Amino acid sequence: MKYLIALLAVAGIVVSTMALHVHYMDPGLAPPCAVTEKFDCGAVNHSRFAVFPARTFDEAPGAGVHIPVAIFGIAGYAAIGVVALMGRWWIAFEFAQIGFLFAAFLSYIEAYVLQKWCIYCLWSQGIVTAILLLTIATLVLRWRQRAATRSDALD
Repeated sequence: MKYLIALLAVAGIVVSTMALHVHYMDPGLAPPCAVTEKFDCGAVNHSRFAVFPARTFDEAPGAGVHIPVAIFGIAGYAAIGVVALMGRWWIAFEFAQIGFLFAAFLSYIEAYVLQKWCIYCLWSQGIVTAILLLTIATLVLRWRQRAATRSDALD
């Protein structure tokens, strides 16, 4: 299971890197993911919500220190991959939970504030959801194995 989660984490790093590439593209160029007017990752990745902290309405795009949210995705997936390979399942679960909630919040912003979708962001949401479900399944299986071992020891 740890190798599957690590592989998904690598896929998440790739997707987040692609989103970061779009973030640093010239806004005048059409990104490869601009499919329709509703699916336009260029518009999403150049919005004021594409950085942390989000830019204010009157703030120029280059002003202040803002970190692209895709960098948080890259770091988060790297952390999940490392702790999964180490077999630290509870920590992997906690990181996956944080990543899932972070991606869900960004999906909310895309759906209800920007009203545009980023294909890379949707892929990332799917990947982190799969990682979360796999870590939950691993924790449940490990808990059941320990319970079975304890009941065998008591008999």
